[in-house]
Amino acid sequence: MLKKSDQSNEKKREKEIEKLVKKLTLDEKIAMIHGASLFRSGAVERLGIPAIETSDGPMGVRAEFMDDRWIPAGNQDDMVSYLPSNSALASTWNTELAHDMGYVLGAEARGRGKDVILAPGINIKRDPRCGRNFEYMTEDPQLAAALVVPFVKGVQENDVAACVKHFAANMQETDRMMVDEQIDERTLYELYLPAFKAAVQEAGTYSIMGAYNKINGFHCCENKKLLDEILRKEWGFDGAVISDWGGVHKTKEAAECSMDLEMSVYPDFDEYRLANPLKELIQKGEVSVEMVDAKVKNLLRLMYRLKMIGPKKDDRKAGAYNAPKHREMILKTAQESMILLKNEKHALPLHAKKIRKLVVIGANAAKVHSNGGGSAEIKALYEVCPLAGLKMYLGGNTEVKYVKGYYVPEEIQTEENWQATSLDEAEGLAVGQAVRTDEAGNQERHRKGEEERLARMEKEKAEVHQKNEKLFAQAIEAAKDADAVIFVGGMNHVIECEGYDRSDMKLPYEQDLLIEQLLKVRKDVILTFVGGSTVEMPWRDQAQAILWSYYAGMETGNAFAKIIFGEVNPSGKLAETFPAKYEDCVTAKNGQFGVWGKVSLEEGLYCGYRYYDRQHIAPAFCFGHGLSYTDFEYSGLTLKSEKGKSVKLTFSVKNVGKCAGAETVQVYIAPIAAKTDRPDKELKAFAKVELGAGRSKKVSLTLKQEDFAYFDESLHKFIADAGDYEILVGASSEDIRLRGIATLS
Repeated sequence: MLKKSDQSNEKKREKEIEKLVKKLTLDEKIAMIHGASLFRSGAVERLGIPAIETSDGPMGVRAEFMDDRWIPAGNQDDMVSYLPSNSALASTWNTELAHDMGYVLGAEARGRGKDVILAPGINIKRDPRCGRNFEYMTEDPQLAAALVVPFVKGVQENDVAACVKHFAANMQETDRMMVDEQIDERTLYELYLPAFKAAVQEAGTYSIMGAYNKINGFHCCENKKLLDEILRKEWGFDGAVISDWGGVHKTKEAAECSMDLEMSVYPDFDEYRLANPLKELIQKGEVSVEMVDAKVKNLLRLMYRLKMIGPKKDDRKAGAYNAPKHREMILKTAQESMILLKNEKHALPLHAKKIRKLVVIGANAAKVHSNGGGSAEIKALYEVCPLAGLKMYLGGNTEVKYVKGYYVPEEIQTEENWQATSLDEAEGLAVGQAVRTDEAGNQERHRKGEEERLARMEKEKAEVHQKNEKLFAQAIEAAKDADAVIFVGGMNHVIECEGYDRSDMKLPYEQDLLIEQLLKVRKDVILTFVGGSTVEMPWRDQAQAILWSYYAGMETGNAFAKIIFGEVNPSGKLAETFPAKYEDCVTAKNGQFGVWGKVSLEEGLYCGYRYYDRQHIAPAFCFGHGLSYTDFEYSGLTLKSEKGKSVKLTFSVKNVGKCAGAETVQVYIAPIAAKTDRPDKELKAFAKVELGAGRSKKVSLTLKQEDFAYFDESLHKFIADAGDYEILVGASSEDIRLRGIATLS
């Protein structure tokens, strides 16, 4: 409930908005609701209404582009901090760090003069091959919701709007502009909407980005059920809805739903669907001016909240980019994001003073990743790769020998920016421009482009195999003569990127073959990886130590070295399941991923760990898994029902090891004798606990009534059935330490 003073201010604001709308001409209104450049809306200088400046993305503020071409402006003042990917952030399970990363992103966006930052990405990870999984947080809606709230708040503290994306259920890149996802209502409400709802109702996000895909026959950017009924009516959202770039297809449909600002990749700004085509429909009487007014009001409200206009205009924050404190927060987040998947015989940490010669093998050791990934690409001030981090940490008393290990084909360099051709054919056009074709032509071009990409990859495999023979031999020989060997492999943004999905879940460039050979020579080789999504690890039983890092930002190498040598105790936990092999995934079994035209979510609620639980399929590493250099004990679970509507949990966690560490305790609920089909267990709460050696702490968490609820389609609402529920407290979804029964009345 708003305070009386806030209510009064809102009333004043709405009156001012009404006055402004009445002063605007139809042409001025239309100018405001579509792009006037590739990243900027139209302004109305006559009335002091500025343009809305937007920028990608989730991993930092993107470089400046020319107004009408996808060509970097070539500035030397737009290098910024490179933040950990959303997958890395989610692996921290730390809501304070989520706030910090949101704050850094918001401050840097404002420092660069931006009004809206197109982040964070919170779509549920349905299939491990999705090309944009690195941009998303998790397979679990509860974890995504818990992290998106502080992230959005952090962004918006800087007078910058978060634009939470992609609303909704954007889960594959194949046929991303036209794919029609068939989703039943319960699955939509329980899995794919909760994080967006939390962003709206708990975080108060100022803007939302409409997704490319269709849901049940309607494009998300023209979807009345999604934008009007759910977002506006049910959730009470009064902010701005911005289309994904090129996500609007039909003028009348977009005009008649809550799509406020159309953005696209094309330079024909006056021909956007909500530009001249909309004006023609209004003049014909087919669309009312009131519909345009509603969009303008939402955009003006956004401007008031950001202090772009109104009485607080002079108080707007200035922001800052590349600030030293930003780098400190990025380093801390990178450190907490890295996940120790396996550590037999205490292979890690290594002891720096005992190592005179360290051999580092693998192309990813010397690779920087900030400049790729699609719209997540960043022009970073710097990026410390793992090899640099190790060398800087060890100094001159240790010989560090780098061996590439496996061959990575050079990326094809073209004058054309990927985004200029991401939606259309650009042959024969001016560099950096894209020109519209009809949707059928686009789809055919996309299919042909995908076929060409796959053919090129097949050709490259032969090249890789030929060159790897020599590189493997060099790596094996170097590994024999070293005090310690670290392999750094994984993925890159040629393999996982916006615009296409991975063809399989395997490590590229024959890395599996090299790892198998290395393990035969050195059982103690430390296996480490940098990547954005899950991979198969067929050699995992033979390995002693496996450390996984998502794209962790500009301080990746420094965080990496501190964990390897024990200065930092790893505390990351998987925010997604690592299947043993792709064939174990539900989408592999039902064939409903990466197909063109129509995708049916036949699995319903059974996505991620919910599916593996129900089918009794053992993953390589389960959801929530992550080891430490110390050990933790759980004890003394007590459950107290509060008026039969909520349950308070208390239990103790003790660090029984010899070094300080942090443990993420996870709480799952499992209905007993459920009245309807429900997953075996679902994450409902968590807490990250930092403990010194030998110290213990009492943890208190509360499960609210809504935590026990499911969506009833016939009643169109969430309901919590009375009855008994098993409460599971553990270190992961499989490592359950404490159990109790709670009764809901």
